[in-house]
Amino acid sequence: MTYKLYGRAGWGSAIVEAQLAWYGLPFTFEPVDDLFKSPDARARLEKVNPLAQVPTLVMPDGSVMSESAAITLLLADITGKDSLVPPPQAPERAKFLRWLVFLVANVYPTFTYADDPSRFVAVEAGREPFRAAVDAYALRLWHQVDGEAGSPWFLGERFSALDIYIGIMTRWRPKRGWFESEAPHLFAIARRIDHVPELAEVWKRNFPA
Repeated sequence: MTYKLYGRAGWGSAIVEAQLAWYGLPFTFEPVDDLFKSPDARARLEKVNPLAQVPTLVMPDGSVMSESAAITLLLADITGKDSLVPPPQAPERAKFLRWLVFLVANVYPTFTYADDPSRFVAVEAGREPFRAAVDAYALRLWHQVDGEAGSPWFLGERFSALDIYIGIMTRWRPKRGWFESEAPHLFAIARRIDHVPELAEVWKRNFPA
């Protein structure tokens, strides 16, 4: 009953890796080369997930799951635990679902588009302006998320998978320095989750000092 996680250190697969570790689920990690630079890596991953994206999770029965939000909800169902996902009757369930989907549907795509603009903008001269516009849009989104953040965790006293997302995504562009000055609530959450002992090995593997 072992899961197989296709991923790359420091990439979005860390979101699922952290949850597998949190729940104590057995898994193997299948490292994927840089999908922006290696056509061979893309070709190999396409055989499992046609979009060639990480995270891609192969379930113990051989079926394939992708999309981190879907995996987040599924793992909570499989384990029967509500430590990362508020149960249906919880008052914070609606807020959790809203911002989980907001992160994956609005913020996460800004990295998809701006990390490699050549995939979306055919004219080379237009790529840097496109990247700059997407990055500026991302900052506006992060300000919105920061305005909804509770303390000490995003949902207030209740720790959740949202805090894992925030801890990882704030390490990406524009990185922690910007969050410290411009999105202090998210920065505080990110710094706090850095020291959650259950996730220490995940952070060490994905974000070595």
